[in-house]
Amino acid sequence: MLLHSNILGEGKPFIILHGFLGMSDNWKTLGNQFAEDFQVHLVDQRNHGRSFHDNAFYYEALAEDLKHYFDYHNIKDAILLGHSMGGKTAMLFSTLYPELVSKLIVADISPRFYPIHHDAILEGLNSLDFSTLKSRGQADKQLANYVSDLGTRQFLLKNLYWVEKGQLGIRLNLQALTDNVSEVGEALPLHAKFEEDTLFLRGDKSEYIGNQDEALIKNHFPKANIITISNAGHWLHAENPKEFYDAVTNFVN
Repeated sequence: MLLHSNILGEGKPFIILHGFLGMSDNWKTLGNQFAEDFQVHLVDQRNHGRSFHDNAFYYEALAEDLKHYFDYHNIKDAILLGHSMGGKTAMLFSTLYPELVSKLIVADISPRFYPIHHDAILEGLNSLDFSTLKSRGQADKQLANYVSDLGTRQFLLKNLYWVEKGQLGIRLNLQALTDNVSEVGEALPLHAKFEEDTLFLRGDKSEYIGNQDEALIKNHFPKANIITISNAGHWLHAENPKEFYDAVTNFVN
């Protein structure tokens, strides 16, 4: 099964992978900017966005989905960017298929193991009753019982869509994501290595990449540079898009 994507612009392929509970649409604004110089592929990973649903959900499967996507579109030499969960997929893919990736960009995630920390969010999403919800406002009110941060709720509510007039639904495969949430924090395999140019970007207000991660990053990615984006947390590309865009553009050029 082929991953859904939105392809913008022309030139060298530039693949962008969203994070957990996100979708390719989250990257539309930056994608359009990158598309001035590249052929940008905004990809929905399995169980997210408009891509297929499957009970299996772990990084090896996500990397194989991407390999199938590369084969289908005959992509031989790409720039690959992934945020958070997408960053883990991008890391694994690059170590498995280094000949297909010329440059790797990882946004706010380290190769290490992370404990489960999406419980409240998943509980909130699972509490949405689409037989009674009539508006996004009602969904937001319900979600607020579980997720206090408005920005996070707005990000999550982008997954809602009108199935038909008066009937809301959610694009995520909530069952599979809830069942397999522990997979999202899995570490990159011990001996995985990618020897090409790599850029790690971290938000200065985020704790996903700490100074203690630098040695591990260099171990897996010997040519890695680590750059901190100012005034940004985990969603650094949305919180400081200009600095993020500039850092990526400087690296790829």
